[in-house]
Amino acid sequence: MNVKTRAEAVGTFRHVNVFLMETLAAWVPSTAEMEAKVLFGRHIWLVAQVADRLGRRARELRAPLHFSRLPSASYVKALDALAALTQTAPRLEGLYRTALPSLRGGYASYVAETDRLIDEPTVVVLEDAMREIDRMQSESIRLVEEFPALREGASSATGELRRRFAEATDMIDVRREPQSA
Repeated sequence: MNVKTRAEAVGTFRHVNVFLMETLAAWVPSTAEMEAKVLFGRHIWLVAQVADRLGRRARELRAPLHFSRLPSASYVKALDALAALTQTAPRLEGLYRTALPSLRGGYASYVAETDRLIDEPTVVVLEDAMREIDRMQSESIRLVEEFPALREGASSATGELRRRFAEATDMIDVRREPQSA
């Protein structure tokens, strides 16, 4: 991978994190269950921290500060389907069991493909981000175990979302023109 390719990947990851941050922020006031609101609120901050680190890393890769780049069209559709969820149980399942594992997979693929020595700063950011995803997923599992009613109706409502993320095999669109956020 050359510097431009790495910057485009980092910009795409940043875009996804900003999207997730904004989605969580929109969900907080429209979620009835206080426990889920608190979880979403904590995770807004975690996702925002990753977005900020990716934005600074993009600058180090000769892109504009806080550079963002749209993911592939199929990944954008999957993200839009996630944001459109209106009930708490599907939101929890959609974010923590579908979207975050997909994002983590994108990070892991990038880390596996890049030169760990030359691109160590990106690897460090992404490995930290993967640990944060693991943490967020663990916290969501504990919440649902403590409040089983937060599971009701989740699987049936998220089937389409799982399909969209499964079809979005490539997060990074190599043909798309970059955008600055």
